[in-house]
Amino acid sequence: MSKLMNTDELDVLVVGAGFSGIYQLHRFRQLGYSVNIFEAASDLGGVWSNGYPGCRVDSDHPLYQLSLPELWEDFTWKERYPGWRELHEYFQYIDRKLDIKKDVSFNTRVVAAHFDQEIDRWIVTTEDGLIVRPRFLVLCVGFASKSYTPAFKGLERFEGICHHTAHWPREGVELRNKRVGVIGTGASGVQVIQEAAPEASHLVVFQRTPNMALPMRQKKLDAKFQEEQKVLYPSMFRRSKQTGGGFSYERYPKSLFSATPEERLLHWENLWAQGGFHFTVSNFDDFLMHEDANREVYNFWRDKVRERIHDPRIRELLAPTVPPHPLGAKRCSLEQTYYEVFNQPNVTLVDLNESDISEVTGKGILTKDGVEHELDVLVLATGFDSLTGSFTQIDIRGVDGLSISEKWANGVYTNLGMTCANFPNMFFIYGVQAPTAFSNGPTCIEIQGDWIVQCIKYMKQNGWTAIYPTAKAEVEWRALIMNTGYRALINKAKSWYVGANIPGKIVEPLNYTGGVNNYLEIIEGIAERGYEGFRFSCQEKDACKI
Repeated sequence: MSKLMNTDELDVLVVGAGFSGIYQLHRFRQLGYSVNIFEAASDLGGVWSNGYPGCRVDSDHPLYQLSLPELWEDFTWKERYPGWRELHEYFQYIDRKLDIKKDVSFNTRVVAAHFDQEIDRWIVTTEDGLIVRPRFLVLCVGFASKSYTPAFKGLERFEGICHHTAHWPREGVELRNKRVGVIGTGASGVQVIQEAAPEASHLVVFQRTPNMALPMRQKKLDAKFQEEQKVLYPSMFRRSKQTGGGFSYERYPKSLFSATPEERLLHWENLWAQGGFHFTVSNFDDFLMHEDANREVYNFWRDKVRERIHDPRIRELLAPTVPPHPLGAKRCSLEQTYYEVFNQPNVTLVDLNESDISEVTGKGILTKDGVEHELDVLVLATGFDSLTGSFTQIDIRGVDGLSISEKWANGVYTNLGMTCANFPNMFFIYGVQAPTAFSNGPTCIEIQGDWIVQCIKYMKQNGWTAIYPTAKAEVEWRALIMNTGYRALINKAKSWYVGANIPGKIVEPLNYTGGVNNYLEIIEGIAERGYEGFRFSCQEKDACKI
């Protein structure tokens, strides 16, 4: 239920209490604005309120946290890649330090919003019928809050336990000595498979496309070393905004074929030993642009992985001789024991290209070769309607009466990946047409969050009550997204990067691929030029200062 009392005087309504929502609340509070968060879940954390087996971050310490000194100075992480329990502890710690929950309305799901030009305010409706009228609406709903489950025939007939990884019960699911099936081998699939294999009596993995997973190199963190390292944190956080991926490390400044074979091998071995996204983020600067360079990188990855797999057939399914798509065109998951799992006698890998799922039965899954795989637990690791789905699942309507879903039905148009024409006073963070999928989350969130806060501050200082992104600016931003996106190899794979995982969705580049550093330069330039590409208005003309 909402704690909000005065619904007509609210400066900012934030939707979502994950990293971005919390950061926005804190920044607007610092300016003395009235602000509240509506959160559909019962606690802080956004995506990290989930807890499926193996759920953990894939950005390494210390950059997967907010850069506020009052938070990191007193917090000590336990692992290089924290799991969901540690992230949950972190969000509770944030609340203790910043008293976040006093301005959060939990179990409050926003279902509709429309802008009233008579008063320059959003009229926002929640699932339980509450109506609020904030001046500004900031959507912090993330890029993966709308799960996707394919239309499997007979799914409702399954008699065992079935959950999508995005809707895992808080009390957990017992996997020990159970027959477990996992559909999907994306990030959540890889994580569940690693956890389920040692416990299940039998594990069946249903794979359509192999995951080009990278070694995580997980490790426990030494508290003393971590404390000593904190003197470098300010430099690390600043550096993260100067790099393409929002990390403290950057692309290798050389094309692959300009390097000698010896240089290539030694560089790859070094990146492989470091683990995590070093292998993709710090690889040769043309490997995501040219297929011949990418193939060389893939061959190195393939040979490394094949060393860990015993069975020749399984080896070919998990690390094919010929890649199904360029390495990096789909998100590479991080793994710890993923490939060794398939050496276990209790694990079966089903190639859906060879024999697809025919239907779900009461007992399990029937594939088209006539084999029924009997299961006690079915895990749907089938992904999300990413980037756009988080927004289109809400009935948000602009001044022309069109919903955001209708606006984007034939292609996405935004200005700067933060605003939309005909949707005044609405901002969004870590969503479509921003660096989202190709950046460290907190880095992107803070860059966009700071820009939004400064924009609203500028408006209030000058008496403006509404900001309108222009249609011309949208067309120009979309052109930039398309021009840079289509040049990259990400378009060579059927992935959520381009919306190809959702039937009927327009397939197009959905992220800004030019790098966090360049994105920051662009949006700061827009602000410095008086918010070029936007127009302002106010209810009382005499109140406007310019």
